[in-house]
Amino acid sequence: MGLQIPGTGDSVSGPTAFFNRTYDETMALLIEARNYIAYNETADQRGLPPQVRLQVSYESLRVTSRLTQVMAWLLAQKAVHAGELTTQQVAGDEYALSGGDVCTDPSGPDNEDLPAGLRSLLERSHKLYMRVERLDEQVRRAVA
Repeated sequence: MGLQIPGTGDSVSGPTAFFNRTYDETMALLIEARNYIAYNETADQRGLPPQVRLQVSYESLRVTSRLTQVMAWLLAQKAVHAGELTTQQVAGDEYALSGGDVCTDPSGPDNEDLPAGLRSLLERSHKLYMRVERLDEQVRRAVA
């Protein structure tokens, strides 16, 4: 019997549509962020003052950090579902969702100096990260 995810009826201990949707959402955001950085970021920065260009670079890294942390956490959960790791193993610090203040900082989406595409990525990656952070806390509490 696994940890029930509030409001979903899904359990953390078995493969669920919830985790698959979250994984798919994360992968889609990773691809969108990669495409933004590869194809739009440079164009969006033309004509911006140097301090704003630096902030665009910083915020792009924040998006990347959030998404890679979430994906790493989700992959660890998938390993549990596949029987490759135990729930106790992924509840340890090695598999914890990390990123701390950088990833939990909600700033950016309301900064009108930043390009709209980046602001959208900042907002959506923050919501995703915070949702997965709550799941991580639930998994740890269930194991403890």
